[in-house]
Amino acid sequence: MSRSTKPDVRNPLVHLPAAQAVADLPPEARAALKRLLRELSADCRARATKAWVSHKAPMAAYWKAQATYANHAQRLIK
Repeated sequence: MSRSTKPDVRNPLVHLPAAQAVADLPPEARAALKRLLRELSADCRARATKAWVSHKAPMAAYWKAQATYANHAQRLIK
């Protein structure tokens, strides 16, 4: 079973009105926001790994989901 390649299936955030507002930001602001979201995603992934190693599966799932949300938001920014 193959996954869809449609943008709205791969990233559900593309339909949010704020997605267009982010696209309308000046290039410097978009670059800073993209860096922030990339760092946030990496931090959340590290926290998820730490929680998993500590046998705290619910917290690992929480942090993994947060990393995914940050990554989806980061990928909105061109």
